[in-house]
Amino acid sequence: MTALLPHILVIHRWRDHHARYEDYIDHRTHHVTYVTTGLGRESVPAAAAGTVTVRATDDPAEVSAAADTLAVRFGAPARVVALNEGDLETAADLRTRLGCPGQDPAGLAPFRDKLVMVRAVAAAGLRTPESADAPDPAAVKEFAQTHGWPLIVKPRRGTASRGVLRLDSPDDLPALEGLEPEDRIVQTYCGDPIYHVDGLWTGEALGPWRASRYVNTCAGFGAGTALGSVEEDDPELLGPIGEFTAAAAEALGGRQPWVFHLEVFAGPADGGAGAVRVTFLEAGWRVGGAEIPFVWREVHGVDLMAAAAAVQLGRAPRLPEPAPRPGGRVGGWLLVSSPVPAPCTVTAVHGADRAEALAYAQVVPEPGYAMPRIGGYEHVGARFRFRGASTAEVRDAVTATAAAVRLECVPDRDGEPRSRAACGLDR
Repeated sequence: MTALLPHILVIHRWRDHHARYEDYIDHRTHHVTYVTTGLGRESVPAAAAGTVTVRATDDPAEVSAAADTLAVRFGAPARVVALNEGDLETAADLRTRLGCPGQDPAGLAPFRDKLVMVRAVAAAGLRTPESADAPDPAAVKEFAQTHGWPLIVKPRRGTASRGVLRLDSPDDLPALEGLEPEDRIVQTYCGDPIYHVDGLWTGEALGPWRASRYVNTCAGFGAGTALGSVEEDDPELLGPIGEFTAAAAEALGGRQPWVFHLEVFAGPADGGAGAVRVTFLEAGWRVGGAEIPFVWREVHGVDLMAAAAAVQLGRAPRLPEPAPRPGGRVGGWLLVSSPVPAPCTVTAVHGADRAEALAYAQVVPEPGYAMPRIGGYEHVGARFRFRGASTAEVRDAVTATAAAVRLECVPDRDGEPRSRAACGLDR
């Protein structure tokens, strides 16, 4: 019986139910196996045919060994599925080694290497920041001589704004000297508001999509500031963002379908009142992180993860258009970080009762909870989701929650205290 059923291998790291795998793959007609972490094992479906726990799912050697173990019992995988951004490269490498169909490292490169990415978008005639390779401080200094200050320097393969630096003058160049060696990109700074755009490119046109404006920035969140976003309902802004998104999705994905998490700058253009200037920032070949998959399911009745899984399974992704849901059609979310970097232990939570009246869902740690040091936005502090009838209504709720909620934590050995004031909303 084992040999008769196709084997689907899933690389999975979330503790919460970001993805509903049993809705995407029939576990009765497939051997669906999981390579996961100790935390991720909590949300592996009970119907899994087999599970191997590894220390980290972004460790290629560990995942490869786990895949070999599962292949001995269930046969070579017919497909490899990985829905978390941090596991895309591991999955691409594994497909190549096992001879599985699906995205390989070359196909993933435009979505992981930020210099390759921005050049592909610029080649399509879309507005991007001026960009260049930044192998050393001398290259950054030379770039500044042409393009001026301020500048942004960041890893070419970074995630969640890891390692992003803003340099305002030559006096800031010494900040580059002590960095760990890795490939970096330098770009001109853009001060326009940042939006994330999430949805599906069908290979021919935009499918369902939503644009949301960040509350604070991902880079600021790494320093302890609260981070959130609110979906935009202004048609005069959504029109230009939608046109830009379609062009960028085609520039990066061609005629192949993909689920995107796109970030853009959008601000007033020089063309007159109401004109909007949209500038490319980054794009991910995956569902957006934080609370985005939950908000799409709970507010709009659409599971973006289902489309992402379909693409990796070689199926045509199909999603319904989002429809108004009870309680509102605009969604939003907020992350309130711990006041010390993980690993740390939560000692108190303030303002959760106030948040409960504003958010339709929340994940708040109890005192005594040990917060692990894991990348991404799932294990960060407190998480909140919102819905309402308008952007203004949801933004007010996000702002009020950020002002009300505060965590108290103590560092575990190597943790470094942050200012508690940094946990609130950066106005």
